[in-house]
Amino acid sequence: MTPIRLLLVDDDPLVRAGLAFMMGGADDLEIVGEAADGSEVLELVERTRPDVVLMDIRMPTVDGLAATERLRGRKDAPQVVVLTTFHADEQVLRALRAGAAGFVLKDTPPADILEAVRRVAAGDPVLSPTVTRQLMEHAAGGGPDTRRTTARTRIAALNDREREVAVAVGQGHSNAEIARELFMSVATVKTHVSRILAKLDLNNRVQIALLTYDAGLLEGDGH
Repeated sequence: MTPIRLLLVDDDPLVRAGLAFMMGGADDLEIVGEAADGSEVLELVERTRPDVVLMDIRMPTVDGLAATERLRGRKDAPQVVVLTTFHADEQVLRALRAGAAGFVLKDTPPADILEAVRRVAAGDPVLSPTVTRQLMEHAAGGGPDTRRTTARTRIAALNDREREVAVAVGQGHSNAEIARELFMSVATVKTHVSRILAKLDLNNRVQIALLTYDAGLLEGDGH
């Protein structure tokens, strides 16, 4: 099996050393580089071709948010998992909107960080439904009317079935759960999710969840 290629980005050398130590022993993972600031990320990604970037949010010159936004513009962009000390932080939310696949807390047990990297490399977000709801509730404070209008305009591009799938994704359900609820195969659910991502120009399921929340579809008033 080809190992998952991982790039570590954190301005604290002790944090980088700790991450390298605890993750370097995994047989299915290879640390291909380290960076101390977001300004180094694009060049390192070009040179090392990681599958996943484990990205600190707060860095002195270019923070993880700006680095994530820059990476999103690449067609072959690696998945990004942001590192934070907060459960629900506005910068984390902005990173998710910019295309990050999820986040892990810096005090997360090593085994769980490893599992998060594996899941993201496999195309799965690393946000539990509980954490997703926390972030969505945190987001509700700024400019809700404008955000809702914009979100509903975008959601209008979906057909009825795609809309149902999008709402189920927003509720934190897995593909298997959506298949059971909507009486379709898991393969069909995956096809719908892929079409939703393409139609709405989104990067991952987390962004679908955020958009359905913004549109008011998770409040019982969007049907």
